[in-house]
Amino acid sequence: MDHRGSTGFLTRHAWVLGLVVLSACGGQTDEADTAADQTEALEKAEAVAEAPFETGFEDVSHLILEEERHFASLSQLTFGGQNAEAYWSTDDEWIMFQATPRGAQCDQQFTMRPDGSELSLVSTGVGRTTCGYFFPGNEKIVYGSTHLGGEECPPEADMSQGYVWALYEDYDIFVADADGSNLTRITDTPAYDAEATVSRDGEWVVFTSARDGDLEIYKMRMDGSEVTRLTDSPGYDGGPFFSYDGTKIIYRASHPDGDELADYQRLLAQGLIRPSQLDIFVMDADGSNQVQLTDNGAANFGPYMFPDGERIIFSSNLGDPSGREFDLWAINVDGSGLEQITFSGDFDGFPMFNSDGTKLIFASNRGNEIARETNLFIADWVD
Repeated sequence: MDHRGSTGFLTRHAWVLGLVVLSACGGQTDEADTAADQTEALEKAEAVAEAPFETGFEDVSHLILEEERHFASLSQLTFGGQNAEAYWSTDDEWIMFQATPRGAQCDQQFTMRPDGSELSLVSTGVGRTTCGYFFPGNEKIVYGSTHLGGEECPPEADMSQGYVWALYEDYDIFVADADGSNLTRITDTPAYDAEATVSRDGEWVVFTSARDGDLEIYKMRMDGSEVTRLTDSPGYDGGPFFSYDGTKIIYRASHPDGDELADYQRLLAQGLIRPSQLDIFVMDADGSNQVQLTDNGAANFGPYMFPDGERIIFSSNLGDPSGREFDLWAINVDGSGLEQITFSGDFDGFPMFNSDGTKLIFASNRGNEIARETNLFIADWVD
């Protein structure tokens, strides 16, 4: 059944709300400047609000491939643009995700119900955002944003150096009410702070930062206090998630040496990282017992624990010699039992199970109307 709905009033209302918050966080200016800034930002917001952006709940089980035996059915939630990093609330009642609708320039944070209804923009509408997550109870959210560094989208990464990711120094981590109001910055360093997620008891925020000169994983309280560094290896440690019981943290990492380490450090000094080889790691929630689970020469990312804590699902280009195609894979927490889950031949990534492991949300290029657009899907999972 198709229950599509447009963003309409909810999205436009959320953009205006975000602008009010932004002017409050950005410091004091004279009234003329404030009015001019708000008018300019509102014009940008309206352009995105009017861009085609549909959400809904449409059965697309015909897109399940024969080899994808863990998918009993498949439903599509978004229809157009770039949609990714969709994460369930702890009670499975809401989904928070980032999206760049057609006609927009930068990712912003949205929330919606798992049937695609009640879509709302919850970030400021300016700058670039990443990695949005609910706190338990659904009254608070956390995400990374560059908006205090400027309303424009930050420049794209310099691809003349190969395929690289940009690490914007203007990224900080913010906590807000679930509707985007009462925005509060909880990191304040002149370095990349992003990739934040939350333990299921709401006690800790785990995130990635370059504050100490390298990309490492830290945890902190939701008010930014009690910052604790968890990793300390040369190279990139990031993309962390807590296990369902809160005892483990799963993450991606690259620990090069020799010439590769020199290349990593050269790029990092330019605010860049080359993600061509990433492996999946697990550690205790206090940073101890760090164990590497993959060693396959591929780019493995977006790991998430199964609710029972016995396996990990992640995205990898392991099955493609060209390195361009990403599918979902699963592995036991001891590194054994590697299993390919999807076989789309394009991109499947950012998987996350709901609380009882019966539904898997992920981003995919499958069935898209325009090449390389990425949409959100929910699969009914069977073991």
